[in-house]
Amino acid sequence: MKRLALLAAVVLLAVAAFVGLISLLASRDSSQLGGSSGPGVLEPDRGAERLGADAPATPASPPADPPTSGPHKAEAVTRENVELSDDQLLEALQLGNVVIAYDADNPPPALVTLQEDTAGPFDPELAAAGQAVILARRPGVGGVVALAWRRKLAAAAPDDPKLHDFVEAYLGQGPSDQP
Repeated sequence: MKRLALLAAVVLLAVAAFVGLISLLASRDSSQLGGSSGPGVLEPDRGAERLGADAPATPASPPADPPTSGPHKAEAVTRENVELSDDQLLEALQLGNVVIAYDADNPPPALVTLQEDTAGPFDPELAAAGQAVILARRPGVGGVVALAWRRKLAAAAPDDPKLHDFVEAYLGQGPSDQP
């Protein structure tokens, strides 16, 4: 009987120690599942409504402040290294693509390398599936800016490692995948 009582006491003590250890480790966990953590800035939610074909074009945003959400016409991106309308930009982001806007005549080589390493060369079918990294010319953006649905990251340079982190974090995520 003493042996059974001792065994029960040891088991209870082990369970209490295990629960205490889990509580301690959980209190030190800085992750925020479903929260707003991740690379870049979480932008305000301006909605995800797709407007009908007869709706007027979405008004152009300022070059330095591309939108990351909002109502728009569903206009597919069929080419890259061109200026995208806000309708094309928002449709691409809503599908789950990452758009990297640059302020130059041609994309910097580091951006082309990033694109090829993370999603492969641009393909309109890949973009329609929300799995493309789209390089877009945007005069006035002021360098390089990465965009995803409700996310924006102003990069220090085209080879900024944060760009890779941004693509890895948000490629394939549209509105239903975001907080």
